[in-house]
Amino acid sequence: MSITTNLKEIQKQIPEEVRLVAVSKYHSVDDIREAYNAGQRIFGESKAQELIAKHEELPQEDIQWHFIGHLQSNKIKYIAPFISLIHSVDTFRLLKNINKEAKKEGRIIPCLLQLHIADEDTKYGFSFTECRDMLKEGKWKELKNVKIAGVMGMATFTEDENLVKSEFKALKDFFSEIQKEFFTTNEDFTEISMGMSQDYPIAIKEGSTLIRVGSKIFGERIY
Repeated sequence: MSITTNLKEIQKQIPEEVRLVAVSKYHSVDDIREAYNAGQRIFGESKAQELIAKHEELPQEDIQWHFIGHLQSNKIKYIAPFISLIHSVDTFRLLKNINKEAKKEGRIIPCLLQLHIADEDTKYGFSFTECRDMLKEGKWKELKNVKIAGVMGMATFTEDENLVKSEFKALKDFFSEIQKEFFTTNEDFTEISMGMSQDYPIAIKEGSTLIRVGSKIFGERIY
């Protein structure tokens, strides 16, 4: 099936309040262009160099680029001029560095706090306790060139749907908890980024607002 057909199939399954991030990492500019021509506007990348190259080749006026991978501080400056949303803020230090580079560009960059919700050591992210402690400390309020727009998490890669559901539910509950405690007056704190190709239907049921889908759209990676 074509990328266009795959996209239309997924879009049919998504409620109006959920946005689709087409995970285009490791896929060609031609593939992204086909998705763009089919109406997709949000694309997710996880390597700064690859993202920069694609940003330069594709329409710049209306594509929203989301950074969804582990972000190294020395790479922030390259994406700061144009990135629409960073999903993967997993330390206060990273948030501070994003703020510094955003200030140089005269921008305010929206960011999501990445939580470690999976039963796997390979995933990045704050623990719930670490994130609470960081928010309670309050230094993030001094950062004027970033805005915390919500949370992100990746469930365990498993066929156990009950485990995946419980992990997504935990993230949604944590979102509600910190929204109530720290972001009651913040209208920007709205996003729950959870759900990928293998588990996005569960994520949608558990309250996701952003799903990150790659192989179900583009097929397997080309390199």
